[in-house]
Amino acid sequence: MEGLLTNIPIYIVAALVLVWLLRASLRIVKEYERGVIFRLGRVTGAKGPGLFWLIPFIDQMRPVDLRVVTLDVPTQEAITKDNVTVKVNAVCYFRVLSPQDAVINVANYLLATQQIAQTTLRSVLGQSELDELLSERDQINQQLQQIIDEQTEPWGVKVSVVEVKDVELPQSMQRAMARQAEAEREKRAKIIHAEGELQASEKLAEAAGVMATQAGSLQLRYLQTLSEISAEHNSTIIFPLPIELMEALMNRTGSSS
Repeated sequence: MEGLLTNIPIYIVAALVLVWLLRASLRIVKEYERGVIFRLGRVTGAKGPGLFWLIPFIDQMRPVDLRVVTLDVPTQEAITKDNVTVKVNAVCYFRVLSPQDAVINVANYLLATQQIAQTTLRSVLGQSELDELLSERDQINQQLQQIIDEQTEPWGVKVSVVEVKDVELPQSMQRAMARQAEAEREKRAKIIHAEGELQASEKLAEAAGVMATQAGSLQLRYLQTLSEISAEHNSTIIFPLPIELMEALMNRTGSSS
């Protein structure tokens, strides 16, 4: 074996060592990545995308992904401001803007952002009432995004969107809300019915005033009523009686008395 090694030309050994050094120093970073370079423990900057060289045994590289990360915040149980226990989950969208800060200022920016999102979600829910959580979802999402973004800014992480996905209520609260909604619908139905009765009474009063001034309108209304009563398949027998005859009879009765 020693004889074989001694028989290998020195230039072949040198070529193999050179190839190994070139392979160890050559780095390729994708378009959506950046490589943070450490030279003897000190950060020299972030390189990429593309091909670049490192000094073997002296430079080290930490790749950082710059794409938008979709972080699913696990279901959190919290008590709202009006003492209602709810379970809420959310989703957070963020990306790294500063690769150096994401590597230097925090050990694991993915885990740290997830923990901050969970803590902030419970905190904001504790300061909001149940009605606000159900009806003002956009405002709560914006508040969550601002708080989380301020806390992750030193890590070079930009939080763009935070959305509350699902709100799970206790069964007792769901039944109470259903009864409240049903009572509200009954209330609106009664108000609409009362408003209809009021409008009908006003129109009837106007019609009575017109009929009082016009004797012929009352006769026409009387004939219309008779036509409605004597509809098809009706066994009712109607004898029209002129109103003038009734007035003459009443006047004669009054004069004789």
